[in-house]
Amino acid sequence: MLGGEIRGLHEAAYLLGFFALFSQLLALVRDRLLAGTFGAGNTLDIYYASFRIPDIIFVSVASLVSVYILIPFFVEKEKEGGDASRIFISSLFSVFTGMMLVVSGVVFLLVPWLSRLLFPGLVDSPLFPELIMLTRLLLLQPFFLGLSNLFGSVTQTRGRFLLYASGPLLYNLGIIGGILFLHPLFGIMGLAGGVVVGAALHLLIQIPFIFSEGLFPRIIMRPYWNDIRRVVVLSLPRTLALSANQLALVVLLGFASVLAVGSITIFNLAFNLQSVPLSIIGVSYSVAAFPTLARLFTTGERALFFEQMVSSIRHIIFWSLPAVVLFVVLRAQIVRVILGVGAFDWTETRLVAAALALFVISLVAQSLSLLFVRGYYATGNTRIPLIINLLGAIGIVVFSIALLKLFTLMPTFRFFMEALLRVEGIEGTAVLMLPFGYSLALFLNALAFWFLFQRNFSSLWAAVSQTILHSFGSAIVMGFSAHFFLSIFDNIFDINTFMGIFLQGLLSGLLGIIVGITLLFLLRNKEIREISNTVHHKFWKSKVVAPEQESI
Repeated sequence: MLGGEIRGLHEAAYLLGFFALFSQLLALVRDRLLAGTFGAGNTLDIYYASFRIPDIIFVSVASLVSVYILIPFFVEKEKEGGDASRIFISSLFSVFTGMMLVVSGVVFLLVPWLSRLLFPGLVDSPLFPELIMLTRLLLLQPFFLGLSNLFGSVTQTRGRFLLYASGPLLYNLGIIGGILFLHPLFGIMGLAGGVVVGAALHLLIQIPFIFSEGLFPRIIMRPYWNDIRRVVVLSLPRTLALSANQLALVVLLGFASVLAVGSITIFNLAFNLQSVPLSIIGVSYSVAAFPTLARLFTTGERALFFEQMVSSIRHIIFWSLPAVVLFVVLRAQIVRVILGVGAFDWTETRLVAAALALFVISLVAQSLSLLFVRGYYATGNTRIPLIINLLGAIGIVVFSIALLKLFTLMPTFRFFMEALLRVEGIEGTAVLMLPFGYSLALFLNALAFWFLFQRNFSSLWAAVSQTILHSFGSAIVMGFSAHFFLSIFDNIFDINTFMGIFLQGLLSGLLGIIVGITLLFLLRNKEIREISNTVHHKFWKSKVVAPEQESI
């Protein structure tokens, strides 16, 4: 299915968005099962907190075997011929395995101390011992996913894109299996067991092909250190940037742990929901653009490089702005349909919906930042993304602290935010300042990338201003239309039932989209024409590099 020649940026982006959509749908099923089974309480707080230490290990150590870093090396080794590819993968496998054994072994011993340090609000929880056990079990996951990235570099270099792209689907299926089958048998440890099974499936799907190619690695005592050094030098800036973002999220969850019970769960569920449009739009376009951007810059075609960036920026803005407005308008319907079941009550639904709105307002900024990072990587400049992302991580923490203090010390500000987000009269609203701080910091992050990129290349505003005006205008019209139809369908459907709330949100959103698209056609919008041409090019036959997993 993926064996044809690549036909262009938008075709590749839509294909990646297609895979991201299926993976995110499974992730939503996963979150629905978790929310319906446990609600926003101690159990899910402990479960989500147990991921943070393994996640830091994954982005710091396992990024040594990043798909984006390794594919050019494998292409180079294949050109050398002979045993070059096999020796290279064995060297990486040996060094990575050794590092993971040492780091995981040390962290295994330090987990009780680290958990007390990172999550002070959970220390007195009766489930704190389970947090330690879950974290220790989940230390297996960075190893499995890291090896999957290593093997994924081979499978994608050899054109087996579907193998690696199916990994996230299997990962979420493993977690769902843990919720349905392992949790009834082993309790909360069964949840972690499902996660480990999912990570193992992410890896195992690729192993038969690696064996068939004669490239299954073996431990070697004298790896090729020159190759290892080159990989580390290239991956280090990306590793530091990812690690900074993960540390910022850990700090936010640490703040959440000392707030009301369930705050960690509220934060994570809303973060996962906003990751759906981010994966489909921002990740897909930034990943699809990267190979062409790297080729154009390497061959000295700076004008075409800039045009490719502008095209990506236009389409990210075109898709993201309407998504922001629709998610904000339909947030209650989205959360109730996906999470509103079982133990997940209306109070928790309102809090997650409010947090989702605060996260999703930075969707454009997050998506553009992903593109700018890969644009700079394509030029060989890793310093600017590293500095901006480090400052962004610091900004996330600083803004969150400032907003929490403001929310606590100024009742007027608290009442205003609660009224704006429609969460008056319920407890635990302080957690909403964490996604608000996250979004404010990422707005500044995107602005810094925007201005620096203009300084290094050319003005962006003139090239994308019409897209911004068209997309913003259509997004506002979509939002008002969707809100209008919500009130109409409120009197038609029984919104106290799943089907009623689902139909209310779905039909309101679809009708709002139709009104917005009609406006774009009347404006003779450029992006609409390009999308129409892309669909006629059979984008599902594109040959692309699947995005790697960057968190667990």
